[in-house]
Formats: sequence, C-alpha cells, structure tokens
Amino acid sequence: MRRVTAVPAAALGLVSLVALAPAASAARSTAPAAAPGAMAAAPYEYLGWGSPQKPADVMAATGVKWFTLAFVLSDGGCNPKWDGDRALKGGSDEAAIKAIRAKGGDVVVSVGGWSGNKLGEKCSSASALAGAYQKVIDAYGLKALDIDIEDTEFTNSTVRRRVVDALKIVKSKNAGIVTYVTMGTTPSGPDATGKDLIKKGAAAGLANDAWVIMPFDFGGHSGSMGQATVGAMDGLKAAVKSAYGYDDATAYRHIGVSSMNGKTDDTDETVTTGDFNTILGYAQQHHIARFAFWAVNRDRQCGSGSDTDACSGITQSPYAFTKIAVKYTG
Repeated sequence: MRRVTAVPAAALGLVSLVALAPAASAARSTAPAAAPGAMAAAPYEYLGWGSPQKPADVMAATGVKWFTLAFVLSDGGCNPKWDGDRALKGGSDEAAIKAIRAKGGDVVVSVGGWSGNKLGEKCSSASALAGAYQKVIDAYGLKALDIDIEDTEFTNSTVRRRVVDALKIVKSKNAGIVTYVTMGTTPSGPDATGKDLIKKGAAAGLANDAWVIMPFDFGGHSGSMGQATVGAMDGLKAAVKSAYGYDDATAYRHIGVSSMNGKTDDTDETVTTGDFNTILGYAQQHHIARFAFWAVNRDRQCGSGSDTDACSGITQSPYAFTKIAVKYTG
C-alpha cells in the first residue's frame, strides 16, 4: 500500500490482525471503544528519510496534537527497532517523541508496514511477539499502538493469528492501551483476507479499539476518492458489525480510516482536500475511532524535481490536509 520507494528496504508499513480462539461470547460484547478525543486525528509522520518536518512545527502550524510515528520493524530477529536499525532509546526518534510531548501532544507508534522485516514474521510465537510489542510500549510509555499489517504479514494466516494473539496479550498486560489494526481495502470494504482477519479477531475475543482501512491504491473505482472511501468504510463497518455482533453505533466506534493525501501510488488516483472533507463529514456523522493519513511528510506542494514520497504531487497550501484531519475529535 504505502510505499516510500526512495527509502531503505526496511522503511515502510501498515497494519491488520487476525486469530483463532474460542471466545466468541467475549467478542460479542458491545462495550464502546475508548473515547478517541484528540487521538482520533493522528496523521502519520515518517522520520527515517528525506526532510521530515519537525513535529513541533507541524503542531504550531496546524493545531494537531497526536502523530502516528512510523515504522517499527524487526532488526532481523524478534527485536524492535525503528526501520529495523535505529534503537528505540537514545536517538532522534525518542527525541522527537519528547518534543511532541513537551508541546502537549503525544504519539501512536506504528509497527509494520509494506517493506522491511516484520516482527510478526520474525517472532516465532504470540508470546514472543507480544514481548516485542511490549518493548515498544515500555520504551515510551505508550497509550496507543498501531499494527500496520501488509504484504506477507497480511497474507500469511499463521502470522495473522500470531499478531491477534499477541495483541490479546498486550491488552491483558496494559490496562487502557488503545490498539489499532490497519490494512488495505477494496472500494467496497475489506477483501476476503481482511474480512477473515476481522472474523478471527472476533472469534479470539480480541477487544481491538479500531479496525482501520487504507482506502487508496484501488486500481480503479467509481466516483471521487471521497465517495470511494465512504463505500469502503461502509463495507468495513458491515464486516466489523457482523463479526463482533455489534449494533451500528458500536460498530462505527470500532472502525477507522487512514487515507493518503494527493497523488497516491496509483498514477491516475488523487485524493483531494475535497475528498478529505467528505471523509471528515463521514467521521463526524458516525463517530468513528480514527482519522489518519499518509503522511505529514507529503502535506506540502512539490518543488522542482521533488519526490512525491516527500510531497503531495498536487497544488496545495502547506498542511492543507492536516488542517482538515485535525478538525476531527471523535
């Protein structure tokens, strides 16, 4: 899905989860998700390449309080590092988190992505994977964790179950932690693998706060990207409602969207600020759990010769997309 083609191989990711377990009755609880508040609008920022904006500058310019920082990967074994090679503590990533918190904000850390070694594959058991996630949580005292499940993590049923079971362990050991599982989608909602992942999460009794889709890279769709996103979100809501036995209002509170601003990886596909306003309206109408996008890095107009991994590829004012997303508060 999201690809930063000029980044080292270890650099990208998105999320989703799955598992098998006999806890259907627990999964059918209609307890609401945690109230999202400012956490509901947490755009991704990728600090591992190019010229990322300083988060404190973004906060001052837009009013955004939360960021989703990407991506934590495997260092080749069952050990988490930023992009698979930068230590969790003592480096520029920790410094960025401290700077955000010093300005009254906070972060969601995203584990996974499209490229690089995935912890879900490198950790050989759910308990080991939960231990790797726990290292990330403990390093920063996290309130929220995003599992961005893509590529071979997403397509491997054994790994999907491992991720779900690991998240259940994380939930049991960290009271109040918010978890998101992010995955790709079709214009009508999750594909068969995504639906299966949600069903297995429900069967396992995973009390996931939000199942999140990335509505872009469709390879064709009808209507605007805003309209296509609404269709995909409706499909996601139906899948979550069916799997967990939620009523409509509760199902909406357990879904989220992670869009992409400007030109996407599909050369003929563009998400405009008008599309973002359509997504915002949907989020406000239904009180979904999360409105994120890839990425703050791209929320600026390209200069001459600029790579669209670091800009939107369209004519825009600085932070035009972030300023829309930040309007969402749950």
